Amino acid sequence: MEEGLISVDRWAEGSQAYFLTHLHADHTQGLSSTWAKAPLFCSRITAKLFPFRFPNFNLSLLHVLHLGSWHSLSLRLPCSGSKVTLQVMAIDAHHCPGAIMLLFRGEFGCMLNTGDFRWEINGERAKLGREMLLNALKDDVVDVLYLDNTYCNPSYQFPPRDVAAQQIVDIITSHPGHDIVIGINTLGKEDLLLHIANALNIKIWVWPERLQTMHLLGYHDIFTTDTSLTRVRAIPRYSFSINTLEGLNAMQPTIGIIPSGLPWVAKPFEGDSKPFDSLLTCRYNRSKESSRGGKQNDKIHGNLGSVKRFHKYIYSVQYSDHSSYPEIEEFIKLVQPNNMKGIVSSSSCYVDPVYYFGRICGINQPSQKFDHQHQKFGRGYNGIKKKRVGPSGFQLNRVTVMRRGRRGVKLEENECSD
Repeated sequence: MEEGLISVDRWAEGSQAYFLTHLHADHTQGLSSTWAKAPLFCSRITAKLFPFRFPNFNLSLLHVLHLGSWHSLSLRLPCSGSKVTLQVMAIDAHHCPGAIMLLFRGEFGCMLNTGDFRWEINGERAKLGREMLLNALKDDVVDVLYLDNTYCNPSYQFPPRDVAAQQIVDIITSHPGHDIVIGINTLGKEDLLLHIANALNIKIWVWPERLQTMHLLGYHDIFTTDTSLTRVRAIPRYSFSINTLEGLNAMQPTIGIIPSGLPWVAKPFEGDSKPFDSLLTCRYNRSKESSRGGKQNDKIHGNLGSVKRFHKYIYSVQYSDHSSYPEIEEFIKLVQPNNMKGIVSSSSCYVDPVYYFGRICGINQPSQKFDHQHQKFGRGYNGIKKKRVGPSGFQLNRVTVMRRGRRGVKLEENECSD
């Protein structure tokens, strides 16, 4: 397929059709209420949330992709003007409301873009997603897999979301005299909040804009903006900090919980034992901080597994909306692509999934020790040079990044959707 036909999660000029996997900010950079370049395809839930995120957008440009159904697009080859037919299917990505994977096929072959996804093994929803993908592929071979490689590293192994959700419930019940604050984004972690509300038979406070999103998603009786009705509050993650927790504890005993696949740790100020105010500037090392002379992270008591208490007011629970390393491996074994590329990259770190999983598909494994130029199909990032390349026809970004030992996770606050 020629260059300049479609784009996924990239909003520059030059394509005839655009696809949005989900509404997290790192996938909508460049998209605005005045954007009007071509038809935009997304899931039904994303289309429902879209006007709230982008008011005054020309909704006639939005086209809904129904899960599990093939949609045909008639496009024109830029070089000759002749017509070409492309088929696309949306598959549940199990990431956040409305998130989809996109399976493309046509004369160019077969390509699968996972967007951000969580490929859990157990559960009815996971079973349905697996069956939908296998039925869609049938005898097709995936020529290129564009993979969510957020946690593409053996270090990142965390429990299923239902297990992590119960760990959070256990933390809350073990602090009956405390208020609870949970740091979340503007979209995502709804299933976690529902689990907490149902398990404890309580309402959960959310900020006003988040309440509107909850109502759009059909949750009308579980969430509130009245702080007198509940001791559990979901607050914007950008406002979740050690200073915030210390201020709250000056008024009322309060415990903070950060649900994330990224194992958060507190990094001390230089020359001081106090940690940084923001939890989003942290480094991670699988070994204990005490081995470097820092403060050791202690596991809390009870059957809470990988839960960490690294501050007297704050717990970290590995609840992630991205696939863990074993889940990525399971997904690649299922799909068996001829080639694969990671969609997550930044100026600070990048892990090529071929390095760890090329052996599964018989792909030559690259070295992780040197700078590498990577073509990225999908979203753009600040500070990354963008360039369109062929012959696939997809919008690709070329970046030069330094491989920094055993890191493969988004650390920037505006990129995190874990």
